[in-house]
Amino acid sequence: MNIEPILMLPGMFCDTRVFSAQMTALGRDGLVAIAPTTGGERVEEVASAILSGAPQKFALFGHGYGGVVAQEVLRRAPERVTRIALMGTTPLAETPQDAADREVRIVAARSGRFDDAIGAEIRITDLAVGPQRNDVFAKISAMAKANGPDAYVRQARAMQRRKDQQAVLRRIKQPALVICGAEDGKTPVKRHEFMAELIPYARLEVIDGAGHMPMLEQPQAVTSILQEWLRQPFVLR
Repeated sequence: MNIEPILMLPGMFCDTRVFSAQMTALGRDGLVAIAPTTGGERVEEVASAILSGAPQKFALFGHGYGGVVAQEVLRRAPERVTRIALMGTTPLAETPQDAADREVRIVAARSGRFDDAIGAEIRITDLAVGPQRNDVFAKISAMAKANGPDAYVRQARAMQRRKDQQAVLRRIKQPALVICGAEDGKTPVKRHEFMAELIPYARLEVIDGAGHMPMLEQPQAVTSILQEWLRQPFVLR
């Protein structure tokens, strides 16, 4: 089905495991790669490193912090991105209050209270209510601990320093998809509606039974939406 490679960028705390269901399904039709997002304290630094190792042209999918990095990748090299999908993310810069709250979590991570930082950064109430909630949170926690507090601090610093990308979204000509969990307590549906309105011809998909981690909470739904996005022909507008 897909002919261009797909580059997926995981969000805060996460690694390859967060996209395991999508990798398995989409990998049958082409190359699917996961780019690490833990390597720098600035979004620009992370995006530059990703571009240096990415294929010449690729479809781009980012979640959360990975979505923030994806927008910077698009800003730097729009001619290399064939289509873009953003989930659970924002184009806005950090507010002073959010930066201050994040600083508290950084201090906790650096002082041996990494569990506190994890629980404050991704709250269990950010996930959809249901029997899978505790299991999904446990998977996030496991990935966070595998990556370690230093990786989290780098990501948190990058989020504090991120730039506003609204102008980047307004210039998108590629097939664009915005995905949100209906019960996302971290980046609610209204924020995704705003983001989709910024992007010319963007499609918004709201997934029932999912919160901030739809790829883990409703993996088949996310996979199906991505498959449809990959079938969409590129039309230069």
